[in-house]
Amino acid sequence: MVQKKLQVWLPLMFAIVMIAGMAIGFKLRENTRTTGSFFYREKRSPLQQVLDLINLKYVDPVKTDTLADEAIEQMLSHLDPHSVYIPPVQLSEVNEDLQGEFQGIGVEFHILNDTVNVVNVLEGGPSEKAGLLVGDQFLTLQDQPLTGKNLTPDKIRKLLRGPGATTVSLSILRNKQVIIFSIKRGSIPLPSLDAAYMLDKETGLIRLNKFSKTTYEEFMSSLEKLQGQGMKKLILDLRGNGGGLLDEAVDIVDQFLDEGKLIVYTEGNKMPREEFKSKRPGLFETGKLAVLTDEGSASASEVVAGALQDWDRATIIGRRTFGKGLVQEQFDLADGAALRLTVARYYTPSGRSIQKTYKGMGDYRGEIMNRYHHGDFLNADSNHVQQGNAYKTNSGRVVYGGGGIMPDVFVPYDTSASSPILTSLYLSSSINNFIYTYFIRHKDELKKYRSALEFVANFKGEEMLWQEVVAFAAKEKINLSTLPAAEKKIALRRLMALIARQPWHTEGYYEVMNINDPVVKKALMELDK
Repeated sequence: MVQKKLQVWLPLMFAIVMIAGMAIGFKLRENTRTTGSFFYREKRSPLQQVLDLINLKYVDPVKTDTLADEAIEQMLSHLDPHSVYIPPVQLSEVNEDLQGEFQGIGVEFHILNDTVNVVNVLEGGPSEKAGLLVGDQFLTLQDQPLTGKNLTPDKIRKLLRGPGATTVSLSILRNKQVIIFSIKRGSIPLPSLDAAYMLDKETGLIRLNKFSKTTYEEFMSSLEKLQGQGMKKLILDLRGNGGGLLDEAVDIVDQFLDEGKLIVYTEGNKMPREEFKSKRPGLFETGKLAVLTDEGSASASEVVAGALQDWDRATIIGRRTFGKGLVQEQFDLADGAALRLTVARYYTPSGRSIQKTYKGMGDYRGEIMNRYHHGDFLNADSNHVQQGNAYKTNSGRVVYGGGGIMPDVFVPYDTSASSPILTSLYLSSSINNFIYTYFIRHKDELKKYRSALEFVANFKGEEMLWQEVVAFAAKEKINLSTLPAAEKKIALRRLMALIARQPWHTEGYYEVMNINDPVVKKALMELDK
């Protein structure tokens, strides 16, 4: 009898429990939402309530998304200078830089006389395989005309980029003939390595412009190449390198230290201490090493310089670094935007933080210009880095925390290279037009040189080039005719470097510029001691 009653009531009891569970679950779902691994209560914040009321009640149409973005940015401005909100439309471009690649056809272009000109074709890229050449002029792209005054670089980039393996159709003008191309998009690298070459029989130079996901791979390939050419001394140029991914910087430092040495540690109010140590035998643990820095060297660059300085492994040469010792973590938001939030500080092996003060945002953003006006670019003694505590390197040398990494060997800024007249020339929007047209007119002549160094050593047309530049500058209302001889020499070297960049790319540019670079010269002297 009991068994029969259970057979009747059990299904009914299960049904009641299931219905009750569904009701409770539905009620809970109303009161909570999830975004990734974070849970939010349905109770809206005053900010959200205000935005909703504006959206529902305001007298005129309003883009509440724009208002929300501005509110978020204003809120972050009260935290630190490096916590930032990235809107959805900007996120892919921002991430591309750290990913080290994007999907496109592999050309660099320049707009000249309302026409898109191809100024560089990536070696091994989709455009080179299809047959595009430097000097080609775009007529149509994706069946859209590409001529006229409404052309913008952003518009062209959006048309050239897209999902991998999709096709770009374009027509170009070459030697007065129209040629049709169909090019399949592919992965286009965004190199973080500008140059890697031998300065002399024993000394190599590697210049990095950032730390992205491909930096360590690029660095190792270049390091092995230079060692194969007999390199025993290395100059690592981090000037102007604004940082990037910490892991890539740690892996590079690992190549210079033996195993088990602390490279950097991070720690924050909500983040426990995390240490990063050298893990493997390095390829360059004993060779002489110099690291070049300046006020543009920041974040991961300062991790590299600070670690190598604390272990007395390298001589740091140049000027004081930027002073960014804050670690950001990126959080993806529900609408496709992202928040890069500062979660920790990083510290060099000796325990020093290199983050400069950020009590006033305006002062923080203008701090580099203040250094220039205070004479910090010209005199090591005027640099105010002794504001923090004193620390000691592995050998007992005193170094200071706060305000960036002060170099071991100070090299003042070369003010003659940035006189007002030359600055006007370099900032002219038309200087790239001049360089490109000069290269196209002299392309056959330049082909006889096998390298940028051979070009600069044997080029005989400097005076003719200068006369052309003077005439060009006069049209831009820049008077170069009375330029002192020393500044003329500097300007000519920069112009020849820009010309060398056309056939020999970024490495060619730095090969020419570094010949008379005072920081590189000082590094060579230090490594020869």
